[in-house]
Amino acid sequence: MPPSPTPRKRSLRRYLVAGVLVWLPILATIWVVSTMLRIMDYTLVWVPPAYRPQALLGFSIPGSGLVLALVVLLLTGLLVTNLIGRRLVVWGEELLNRIPVVRSVYGGVKSFTESVFSQSNSFRKVVMVEYPREGAWSIGFLTAEDVPEVSQKTGENHVAVYVSAALNATAGWLIVVPRRMVRELDMSVDAALKMIITCGVVVPPHPAEVKPASVAGPSARP
Repeated sequence: MPPSPTPRKRSLRRYLVAGVLVWLPILATIWVVSTMLRIMDYTLVWVPPAYRPQALLGFSIPGSGLVLALVVLLLTGLLVTNLIGRRLVVWGEELLNRIPVVRSVYGGVKSFTESVFSQSNSFRKVVMVEYPREGAWSIGFLTAEDVPEVSQKTGENHVAVYVSAALNATAGWLIVVPRRMVRELDMSVDAALKMIITCGVVVPPHPAEVKPASVAGPSARP
């Protein structure tokens, strides 16, 4: 039988885990933000070399491409919201849809983007469903309230649920199940994503257990 760890070793392990819990989210955030800024800096290639920040100021400014990226997004949004811009987008999509491989990639990304950024309930409702077997519940996101053809073929209302993979919420699979098999949850999308990414280490409390301070605290004196 192996000897149990000494109190000093347990303390060192506790301190190490506490340090990791503090620094890992910070470093991950810095890495994601810095990567996004570097990607946005690539937009500076559209600017003539004489007008780039490095030529005007004598040194480069990390993230300076963010301003140009925002300007490009605003101008693009302004263009596609008028009649001429919409026609250009339609013509461009018709051209892309004629290219076999590009058509599949562009169509899938466009559909996913429209679902995420639309004002519908897609990816905004957390549910649980018995998957991959009966008695084993998986956390997912309701993406479609009805799948008409499946519902018509089976004679029962079916919904689409996106089940994310642990550690990587962007990877997962789509399942189509009867509406009666889906249980809606009160937890937010952010809370569900944290639970999935941490493999269940971070479990959100039930909303009924979270009481305001004025209710949970002692009553005021008369």
